Amino acid sequence: MNYAMPHPEAILPSVVPPLHKATARVPGSSANLGPGFDCLGLALDLYLRVECQVTGGKLAIEVPDAQRAEIALNAENLVYRAMRLVFEAVHASVPGLHLSIDSGIPLSRGLGSSAAAIAAGLVLANALAGDPLDRHALLNLGIGLEGHPDNLAPALFGGLQVSSLVDGRALTLPAEIKHPPRIVLFVPDFVMSTAEARRVLPERVSRADAVFNTGRAALLIAALAAGDLAALRWAMEDRLHQPYRGAIFPALPRLIEAALHGGAAGAALSGAGSTVLAFCERPEPVAAAMASAAESLGLPGRSIEARIDFDGARVVPS
Repeated sequence: MNYAMPHPEAILPSVVPPLHKATARVPGSSANLGPGFDCLGLALDLYLRVECQVTGGKLAIEVPDAQRAEIALNAENLVYRAMRLVFEAVHASVPGLHLSIDSGIPLSRGLGSSAAAIAAGLVLANALAGDPLDRHALLNLGIGLEGHPDNLAPALFGGLQVSSLVDGRALTLPAEIKHPPRIVLFVPDFVMSTAEARRVLPERVSRADAVFNTGRAALLIAALAAGDLAALRWAMEDRLHQPYRGAIFPALPRLIEAALHGGAAGAALSGAGSTVLAFCERPEPVAAAMASAAESLGLPGRSIEARIDFDGARVVPS
């Protein structure tokens, strides 16, 4: 296996004719999974779809009415900004584009909607240019917008990705999942600011907490690779971010507890929140338990059953 990290401007021989119209489907993702702060990310079968067509005119972006308040319709749009990065990297002019964007990923809920938008722009622009860049090069271009690879890596590659920055560049490797568990997401109606969720984190942690999380993160990867769901209850425990983010999301411990009592193998805050993710074998009782706990706490939201996406971002001509 090649572990090299290609330079983002390393151009591969173009073997695919450039496209003028294409559609991207990109999965959402859940980062951290408890102890894997900023390094673990899992692709989910919630999808962003972007149709792109090269035009002779100016940029035009269409989104469903329900998403207009949350998706930029100008050059600040994340899909378009990512496309510009690719065109600039391959020294191509940015064409006029018509983008039709529809997100099946709940926005601003810790489910990788921003990373999916960036991934969509990267793979679409690459396809329009004839696929000159490989996925690792695209990942390193994209972290300039995303800041870290934990959501962007699974959005591009699918599955469970273990990522780290090495001298400012992203290294990501897939981790095995022997018996993929089912997933329940409880998605609250309220938005949890990523900036605020990071602001509450301490600058320093104790050695005991660092050792605790190192062990739990290693146990989590080993448990998924072995298909040992029983170990997830402890493997998804965390001391680096969830206890502090509970200050701005007081319902978090109760929702995790409810998921476990409902039969979940393990549960954690998804990314910076506000979604809570639970691994399980039988999703119905877990979803019901989290929904009941949320109702008792006066927390509006909805439960979504999900599976792991192993394909990552895909582009098809259209």
